[in-house]
Amino acid sequence: REPLTRFMQEIVAIRSLSAQEGPVIGRMADEMRALGYDEVTVDPMGNLIGRLGSGPVKIAIDGHCDTVDVGDRSLWKYDPFGGEVENGVIYGRGASDQKGGVASAIYSAALLKKAGVPKNVSLYVVASVQEEDCDGLCWQYIVKEDHLKPDVVVLTEPTSLRIYRGHRGRMEIEVSTSGVSCHGSAPERGVNAIYKMAPIMADIEQLNERLKPKELLGKGTVTISQVRSSSPSLCAVADGCTIHLDRRLTAGETESIAVDELYLLPSVKASGAQVKVLDYAVPSFKGLVYPTKKYFPTWEFPESAPHVQKAVAAYEATFGAKPEVGHWTFSTNGVATAGMFGIPTLGFGPGHEKFAHFPDECIEIEHLVRAAAFYAGFVTEFAG
Repeated sequence: REPLTRFMQEIVAIRSLSAQEGPVIGRMADEMRALGYDEVTVDPMGNLIGRLGSGPVKIAIDGHCDTVDVGDRSLWKYDPFGGEVENGVIYGRGASDQKGGVASAIYSAALLKKAGVPKNVSLYVVASVQEEDCDGLCWQYIVKEDHLKPDVVVLTEPTSLRIYRGHRGRMEIEVSTSGVSCHGSAPERGVNAIYKMAPIMADIEQLNERLKPKELLGKGTVTISQVRSSSPSLCAVADGCTIHLDRRLTAGETESIAVDELYLLPSVKASGAQVKVLDYAVPSFKGLVYPTKKYFPTWEFPESAPHVQKAVAAYEATFGAKPEVGHWTFSTNGVATAGMFGIPTLGFGPGHEKFAHFPDECIEIEHLVRAAAFYAGFVTEFAG
């Protein structure tokens, strides 16, 4: 408990926005070495991978070490980078989302070394990068370029110590209209791209209402998160308008379905608007650019899936109680491990999803300890 708490305070104090994770990766690598990992490496993208054991059963425990920014500092009672402790709770940006999960995963190795790592296991503890900007990109690189494809992946995003088995997918989409600029004193001479966009925005609001809920994961959603326009000056008619859409995908919804729904809107047809799924191509802190499309597939496993049942058994053996099993509301690296590569994936993490990206983000120390115990128990259970 005490060294895990100190370590957690230290890594919360290190600012680590997406593509700026170098210092926190270095600190986490030092802790892995101090705890006696068999191998500690940082791949060309910047993902930290610590290994224990060399058996044929490959188990990965993953957590991202990047965070969103602080936002309005006046909304914080505690220093976002202070790692302050009060009443058994650690405060700071990234405490729940999700340095706590990474810290617990790293320390689960210490428990396993005491108990004995199963001889048939290779355990990989991964502190991944750039998840907040592009979830799953790190695991696209790990699987395709590092050639590590585990038999199971445990995601340590916050679950309130529940077992999670999936979540909705998501997409980032832009819809653009074009017009003809002219002097603002005579707007009738031009074509205003913003006016062409207005009925599209209303149709998208109605589209969101029409999307049907599906069992367990709920309904897909679409919302406009940004509007921007272009014109020669503020005294001219807009010749371009673009809206940014956050599209969440429930079971059965795919990239092509979501794009086709937009092109079928009457206002999109009438205006000749263009629909584009965005790309991500931002250098990692090591300078590597690994482009991908911003389409992150839905994934879900049934509660009866063998790896989920192993997690349930590990929870019962570790804590002497039955776990709650559910789903995340937000998105995780599971969009790649499960959604793209079909790797059996589940979630179990300290902290609470509701504190993600929230002022005075925090995590209970007791959660850190219990999560570390669960990860060690799961490795033993999965190894048979």
